[in-house]
Amino acid sequence: MLRRILITALIAGLISGIAISVVQEFTTTPIILHAEEFEGGGTVSGQHQHSQLKVFPRIILAHGTAEKISEEEVWGPAQGLERTAFTTLANVLTGVGFAMLLAACLSLAGRPVNGPSGVLWGLAGFAVFTLAPALGLPPEVPGTMAAELVPRQSWWFLCIAATAGGLWLLVFKPGTTWKVAAIAVLALPHIVGAPQPARIGGAVPPELAGHFAAASIVTACIFWAVLGWVSGRVWQRLEHS
Repeated sequence: MLRRILITALIAGLISGIAISVVQEFTTTPIILHAEEFEGGGTVSGQHQHSQLKVFPRIILAHGTAEKISEEEVWGPAQGLERTAFTTLANVLTGVGFAMLLAACLSLAGRPVNGPSGVLWGLAGFAVFTLAPALGLPPEVPGTMAAELVPRQSWWFLCIAATAGGLWLLVFKPGTTWKVAAIAVLALPHIVGAPQPARIGGAVPPELAGHFAAASIVTACIFWAVLGWVSGRVWQRLEHS
């Protein structure tokens, strides 16, 4: 069973990671590159600032301000092929990690799995790790304001745990009592509320930030659908091998 989980995770993670990297090149990556031109509060002209980004990488602190730091203090991939290669590598590693979780769930469920049912599992992963957290902490483009990192991460973990638990109760526990409990668990992190910055704003135009949030969520949905379909297909083939 462990071999089956590992093979499924490696194949599904590789395919979904490469696929979503291609999609990002036409969706979120151009928005990120555009948003990076606004970092620094507009004190530098667009083209000059864009050229400085290649020499002086920037970091966005938890309280939302940007600080310019020297190349000796932090390294970042250069624009172009190097940045694309590292992004693809990160996507593949992320895909393998999520595929291992998905394959483990397929094993624990003990139900027949194929491509279409794998997509449903993938969409459940999308709801747990992207959609539900985005209700409180939408994807942030570089240069936008944000609350402190630790409270945001704590709320994110609470949200994914509550969403996963609530969906499990809805699907696998029959009875009205369990359904009501599932709804309560799903709503808990949103009743608590995600931490928000002291003030809203930033150097990036709100239209660009909104575009990035929407594109990120749709891109994540595609990623999880591909991950689920490939995982289901590979899992089904390994079952008969």
